[in-house]
Order: sequence, then C-alpha cells, then structure tokens
Amino acid sequence: MTTNVPPGMLSTMHADGSRNILHPKLAHGRFLRRRQVVAYGLIILFALLPRIRIAGRPALLIDLAARELSAFGTVFRPSDGFLLALLGVAIVAAVFFVTALFGRVWCGWGCPQSVYLEHVYRPIERLIEGGRGRNASRWRRVAKLVVFAAISFGIANVFLAYFVGSDQLESWVTESPLVHPAGFSLVVGVAALMMFDFGWFREQMCIVTCPYGRLQSVLLDRQSLIVGYDAARGEPRAKLKKKLPIVSGGDCIDCSACVTVCPTGIDIRDGLQMECLGCAQCIDACDSVMTKVHRKPGLIRYTSQDELSGKPRKLLRVRTVVYPALLAFAALWLGTSIAHRSGTEVWVERNAGTSFTELPDGRIASLVRIKIENESDEVRTYKLELVSAPAGAQLRSTLPEWQAQPRSSIDVPLFVDVARSGFVHGEARVRVAVRDGAAHVKVVNATLFGPESGTR
Repeated sequence: MTTNVPPGMLSTMHADGSRNILHPKLAHGRFLRRRQVVAYGLIILFALLPRIRIAGRPALLIDLAARELSAFGTVFRPSDGFLLALLGVAIVAAVFFVTALFGRVWCGWGCPQSVYLEHVYRPIERLIEGGRGRNASRWRRVAKLVVFAAISFGIANVFLAYFVGSDQLESWVTESPLVHPAGFSLVVGVAALMMFDFGWFREQMCIVTCPYGRLQSVLLDRQSLIVGYDAARGEPRAKLKKKLPIVSGGDCIDCSACVTVCPTGIDIRDGLQMECLGCAQCIDACDSVMTKVHRKPGLIRYTSQDELSGKPRKLLRVRTVVYPALLAFAALWLGTSIAHRSGTEVWVERNAGTSFTELPDGRIASLVRIKIENESDEVRTYKLELVSAPAGAQLRSTLPEWQAQPRSSIDVPLFVDVARSGFVHGEARVRVAVRDGAAHVKVVNATLFGPESGTR
C-alpha cells in the first residue's frame, strides 16, 4: 500500500496514472467495535425492513408499477408532490444539520458503501487472502470473487424486495427466472454493479464519484466535528530510538500506522481532506501506538478545526440554528398535512376538444373534466355538486354518483348549463364540491368557457 502520495494526486493512483489498489490494515479499538455494532445493526435493518408491516403495508416499499411510495405507514402517490417535496426538504435539512455538528459521520458510520465494504467485503477478503493482498494466489482471488458474487446476489435480492415486496420476492425465488425476467434482470444487474463497486472500484466511489465529499467544504465550518491530528502536540515528528531518550520531539513517532489503516489511503497528519470519511480507524491505530510508547492517547481524535487551534467549541451557531429550524418547520408541516389528508385528491383537467355547446333554450352547456384520485385502500363513492356558480347555473352529470377503486383515479365529465349572460369575456367561474361516503369534501375551482358575447 502506498503511504506517500505526491501532492495533488489521488491516493488511489500511482505516479504513472495507473490504479493503486488499497489494502488497508485493520486497527482494532473502541471506535471499530462501535462502528461494527452500528454497521451490522444497519445490515439487519436493511434485510428486515421489507418484511416489517406498518398499517398492513411494508415499512418501506417503492412500488413503481402502482406509482406508490409506502414509508412507515404513510403512502405517497404522484398527486402528493407537495408532500414529497416537504419530505425532501426535511431529509436535506437533517443531512445539513448532522454534517454541521458531526462532520462526515454518515460517510464513515452509516453509508451503505462504507458499511458493506468495510464490514462485509473487506473482512471476507482478509479471511480468504490473509495478509497477502495483491500477492495472493490466483485461486485465493478466484475464491474471493465467488464469495463476493454470492453475497452480492443475496443483497441484490433483498434490494429487489424494496420494489416488489417481500411476499412477491419469496414467490419469485421459488420459480424459474424466465417467469419474471424483469425482476431477475434487475437482480443480476444490481449484483454486477456491486461486484464492480466492492470488488474493484471501492474507495473511489467515495473520493471520485460521490458528490457529498465535495459538498462538505460548504456544509462544514471550523466548529464541525472532524477527525483531526493535533500538530501542536505531535510535531516535530521523531522516530523511536533504541537508546535513551527513546522519544524526542513531539508525540508523533512517524510510524505511519494512521496511513496504513486509512480506507482511502490519506495521511490525516496533512490536515482536513475531502477524502477523509471520519471512520476513526486512524484514531484506533494511533491510540494503540501511543499506549505502547506510554504517551497519552488522543494525538488523533474527534475534534474541530477551532479546537485544534486552541479555541473552544461552540454548539450554538448560525448553522446549528437555521438547519434544525428548517428541519422542524418541514417536519411539522409534513406531519400536519399527512394527518389531515382525506384520502382523496381532486383537480380540474384541461379539455382536449370543444369546451361548450349551445342548448335549444339558448343556454350554454360548458364541459368541465374533474379527476378524482382515491388514495385509500377501500372503494369510495363520490357525488358532485355546485357550491358557487352564476345565477341559474345547473350541473349535469352522466351518472348520479361515481365509484373509484382503491388507489386508482377516475375522470368525471360534467356539463354546467349557464345562461349566455353568465359569461364574461367568454369565461365563467364555478366551484365544484366532491363528496365521498365518509362526508369528506373537496372543493375545486373551475373555469367554464363559453361565447364571447357575454357582458360583465
């Protein structure tokens, strides 16, 4: 593993531009144990989430065929664009807030890329190849790839459950792939991408592809939590000596243990870098060395840039006020909107053809198309009536009531008969109420089109 990277060059590249495959050592310590608990807990949650039922639905299901998102008992459909926007704002505000406080803790502790690479694939690689790394025999590398393929295929099947449901997936698993070629193709495709990612691309996903690392320069400030090297305490570096004094100069003995364990191959002693994931492997490695040389642990630690400069850390600042306020506002609005949903969405659609016709008695019959979406899990019956219209207007419908199946929509064509004088510059305004059997009411505004001969 290359420990000295030329300035301005990625740790995953050699000086000639070829790929530098990293084989970081594993540093055991308190942070590794904590990360393992978090990682394996997230893996178990990922496997169980499609099977957990909340209000009769999977805890998380992205049903593309039905155009639905089921999330923890709440169902979002295309008509819930505003709610989805609020959900997105809440998620973004939460990410910004966590980053402002704890830096890239998500990258090192919760991101699926780090969780699976550092706690599934690399441990298997170390088990099969031992400490040989790139010098492992061909058979060991082949055995590793076979195990990688099996694990990737299993994870891809769990991933598919988030789109078709666990019950459907279990049925498909017992059938021939030819019965459901689309699902099988998705599993194979995802497994192949995972093999490419975890088998070769690896840390480049974090330092080259993922935009979050580049966003951290905007999201972090000098008070944000980072993994930092205490240069004031560690410099000047001095190698261990066999004769007294064993250590001279700063506490750093320049052993490069922090570099050899870094999953992205950087030297944390060079300061805050985009490639740092905040995984704390360098902390565990350095603390172990400090203990051996009878020095105080914490030469590398979770800290902030201001703390490293001798300034106190302040939790209350502009970022830590604005971000949680935005998060609370979006979450409260989202929760209130969900709580007051009636299960029915109504809107007016544009007419494709002629919008009005003249009746024998001289009145104008203007067409209005109402779309009703039943978002509930039961059949609903709807009745429509005018609640505001020009004097003498009457509503005509082809049916006295309309029925919508669960999680489906219907188009309701309505004619509103209005006296010619009711149109102003060819338009008239009406309000239509849509009532269901549960006494829920939705009122929409509609514009009627008629002849230009009306007067104000």
